[in-house]
Amino acid sequence: MVQAYNFLASWQLFPEKGDYDQGERPLSGNYRMETTDRNGELVISHTWVNLENQGFSARYTIRPDGDLHPFDQPELAEAARGLFPDARTFEIQFYRGEEVVLTVRHEIQPNGYLKITQQGKRGDGGIYSITEIYHKQLSVLPYASSLGGPVIRPTEEGVIRHKALAALEEQTDRQLELIRRQVELLALQAQEIHRRKELSRMIYQARIPFQPQIGQVYYLYGKADGTCLLSLVSPREWGGSLPFDRFIAAVRLLADHTWEEQ
Repeated sequence: MVQAYNFLASWQLFPEKGDYDQGERPLSGNYRMETTDRNGELVISHTWVNLENQGFSARYTIRPDGDLHPFDQPELAEAARGLFPDARTFEIQFYRGEEVVLTVRHEIQPNGYLKITQQGKRGDGGIYSITEIYHKQLSVLPYASSLGGPVIRPTEEGVIRHKALAALEEQTDRQLELIRRQVELLALQAQEIHRRKELSRMIYQARIPFQPQIGQVYYLYGKADGTCLLSLVSPREWGGSLPFDRFIAAVRLLADHTWEEQ
């Protein structure tokens, strides 16, 4: 059960982060995964409250050994298979006959969130997909953890903590997005530098019958024997009498003595 360790927690739903292809977006929800003493089984409990403040719950047991086992809720499925493709992913497949009717994929995100994706078949045979995002370590649940449980009302301290955590997550998400964009920009810049390096190497291995000037545009041609030549004459000026096998690129010499393509 080492692979299940990352998932064993009570997870709080962020309704605004979800994507609901079917059904209505809930007001709140809780998702809990815990172990039993029977063959390493996992117990999964799901409670949620809709926009009309009506509470719902679901609970089932799954054995995550990768094998197909009978499922004790025939209205949902006849059999189920639970498996861990890796330490951050847990997938459950529900079968009716030999057909998968529902797949529930749990993924631990880099920011610590739990992403749950449900993909199943509608009554008309179409495919639907529901994605929900959860976060653990929230100490206050604004609803009972089961339909028969007592009403739990958040304390003032809990509300303050919840608001602080929400502000923290919004701020860190913004910072992570900024860092992601910076990393993408750096990657593009690195690719551009690498491309200039390869182009510069090709040019300096070519025949250059003149002294190139910084900032000037020249034209690189390839010969049939595999060698290259840098020329002052553009393909348009050669017209139909191009004495080379191919035109490679128009290039400009930069101040650092690398070349960039125009």
